[in-house]
Amino acid sequence: MAAQDCTMTSLTKLLARKQRLLERLQESPGPHERDEIERLLAEIDETLALLDESGPGISGDRHE
Repeated sequence: MAAQDCTMTSLTKLLARKQRLLERLQESPGPHERDEIERLLAEIDETLALLDESGPGISGDRHE
């Protein structure tokens, strides 16, 4: 159960960070800042995809 709590905490933090970055994009940043934000968003999306694939019974372990 502790591992699942840790995964959920990580997921919550990643989603919050993604939301903050998306809000920064709406503020019309300069080209260098936009590139950095987009890079960070890509990293977050990759991590979220990995968590989804290996999540502890959240979505993929039940084959009914």
